[in-house]
Amino acid sequence: MQIHETIASLRAVRRKTARMALVPTMGNLHEGHIALMTQARDHADQVVATIFVNRLQFRPGEDFEKYPRTFAADCERLEAAGVEHLFAPTEAEMYPRLQTYQIEPPPEQAGILDGEFRPGHFRGVATVVMKLFQIAQPDVALFGKKDYQQLMVIRNMTQEFNLPIEIIGGETVRAADGLALSSRNGYLSTAERAEAPHLFRILTKVVEAIRAGSRNLSLLEEGAIAELQDSGWIPDYVALRKKLDLQLPSAHDSGLLVLAAARLGSTRLIDNLEV
Repeated sequence: MQIHETIASLRAVRRKTARMALVPTMGNLHEGHIALMTQARDHADQVVATIFVNRLQFRPGEDFEKYPRTFAADCERLEAAGVEHLFAPTEAEMYPRLQTYQIEPPPEQAGILDGEFRPGHFRGVATVVMKLFQIAQPDVALFGKKDYQQLMVIRNMTQEFNLPIEIIGGETVRAADGLALSSRNGYLSTAERAEAPHLFRILTKVVEAIRAGSRNLSLLEEGAIAELQDSGWIPDYVALRKKLDLQLPSAHDSGLLVLAAARLGSTRLIDNLEV
């Protein structure tokens, strides 16, 4: 695997590659990331992973400084997965000057759900992804469905800017007990890790209720939030939305998604399930 620390180095590879797949990450890789790398192999001649902890998508007081950085272990995982190239720029390489030009997604997409609780987060995500797209110029890019709102924002940005990039969503990878794999799971204490799969179980109950015919969506959301609170969680939201655009559904809409974000101790976990 070749490690590229500069834009010029990666672009030199791009000029010699017929079809390239890009898998952006912030490192601290787990099996969910590796599944994306494997999936990328089906769509391109060369796979490029990126590792860059993007300051722009963290709010003041969030975990930018303590976000786990495990570069050596990540490189071993990527090599084992057969990834040909890793783009691992410094902050100075990605942002050689103050990034005054930024991508501002529309508030109806980026100001809801996670965007309501993390203002500016999706501006930072969209900006760094646009930069990565311009640097790597991939034919296809892969993002996990666990961050469903992020996937939607990136897909819509790509379409509206007419970028010649196919956006593919990878299925959420889970531990045996149902917990969605996440780099932030490492923050959980032993007791919190035992409790964490409860989020998945609650979302599963919501999905089962809808499939059984329940259409009082607000009541289902309220019940899920109450169950999380009773178990010691601090929920930001449990929300039923339309998969297409994450807008509020009517009682008769199909194609739904239930999404949740909640804190367990000091760790904020997110998850979603399709109905």
